[in-house]
Amino acid sequence: MRMTGRVPGRVLGVDPGNVVTGFGVIEGSAAHPAHIAAGTIRPPAPLRGGERLKAIHDRLLGIIDEYAPAAMSLERSFVAANVQSAFRLGEARAVAMLAAAARGLALYEYSPNEVKLTVVGHGHAGKAQVKFMVRRALGVGEEIALADDASDALAMALCHLYRARVMEAVAAGAQHKRQAGAR
Repeated sequence: MRMTGRVPGRVLGVDPGNVVTGFGVIEGSAAHPAHIAAGTIRPPAPLRGGERLKAIHDRLLGIIDEYAPAAMSLERSFVAANVQSAFRLGEARAVAMLAAAARGLALYEYSPNEVKLTVVGHGHAGKAQVKFMVRRALGVGEEIALADDASDALAMALCHLYRARVMEAVAAGAQHKRQAGAR
């Protein structure tokens, strides 16, 4: 397990998929997030089953090694109408979780609605709305191509930065309350 050289405040967002997995790397704070990288992982079509998953895993490890995030923000499973699609999504999620564990990253999971609510302000926002807010929050202009899967991954990372700020405030409040009660 490699843990050296992690960049505090740098988050890798992952939008898992068996055919296309989106990734996005950002850093900074909720008030000043910065876009580092984004893209998609598309295993070659001839690969099947475990070979596809290995290709996704290997690429995620490469992204983690290249960009040195301290945390991974991953889309939490949701109930899909198609059982086979749900299984495939679960496999891609497991591969991402394994990559995070292999590199010692903190792992955070958010549902699609949590991400949309946090980033857009509406839990049922469409892809165009999410992409618009991601571009706006990160200062990514239209001249930079941004696939939907990459945009969703950046939104996943943004969600974590925004929510981490809230979690820190709650933890600080709880600690203050414990200290006040100890007096």
